[in-house]
Amino acid sequence: MTSTRAIRTVHTVAALREQVRQWRADGERIALVPTMGALHAGHVALMDAAREKADRVIVSIFVNPTQFAPTEDLSRYPRTLEADLDKAEGAGVALAFVPDVAQMYPEGFCTTISLSGPALGLETDFRPTHFAGVATVVAKLLIQALPDIALFGEKDYQQLQVISRLAHDLDLPVEVVGVPTVREADGVALSSRNVYLSAEERAAAPALYVALTAAARRITFEATTADAVEEAHAAIIAAGFELDYLEARHAATLAPIASTMEGPVRLLVAARIGSTRLIDNVAV
Repeated sequence: MTSTRAIRTVHTVAALREQVRQWRADGERIALVPTMGALHAGHVALMDAAREKADRVIVSIFVNPTQFAPTEDLSRYPRTLEADLDKAEGAGVALAFVPDVAQMYPEGFCTTISLSGPALGLETDFRPTHFAGVATVVAKLLIQALPDIALFGEKDYQQLQVISRLAHDLDLPVEVVGVPTVREADGVALSSRNVYLSAEERAAAPALYVALTAAARRITFEATTADAVEEAHAAIIAAGFELDYLEARHAATLAPIASTMEGPVRLLVAARIGSTRLIDNVAV
């Protein structure tokens, strides 16, 4: 059956590269928005920003198995391809790249990227293999599509810094652009995993952002970083979360930082409520 969608969908690297080659021949600027699908308004914001910066926008939709640990929710991760294509088309995306696992990791695939710098600590303390999987798949996507720019959400702030460092260190000819976190009216950062929250858990979820923003204000105007982080820690626990981490880090390098005298500060948090793990961050 012939698709009536305006957006074109391809499933192979060869088809992706052929389309990119044609656009390049026409002198067009290309943006890539890598995703794992289950698209929401946060992803649409990335696509909107991409459309403002480029002539053609590609969105990749691939649930990457290498960034999931054996104990994590790969099988539960929501897969909503038809709805995703509708959202991408509505956002003016020209091409959806939807490979399967065999296309991205063919038989015999044995290469990964080794990381340091901004990949150390925070998420890595709890998900030690996560960023190796992220970096490998993103490097492949950037090489496959060769976009002028690639856009990532600031909600996954450590990921953004890891990818920025990767592109810089490997001399990939792409500008990595961070797009501000999109939030619900009560401050909860949009995430595909929010669908797992019960009504009671969703009601408690704003406590993360409230605690982060209160700590950022205290650091800016009155308190030491350590005192502000300790107070935010207590508030998050009191709201019913189990805390993985809440830390002040240098906004660019993600090295531990004690005060704003040492450079720009970013507060980052990961916490669990029920069976759902939420992450967030704010600038100071």
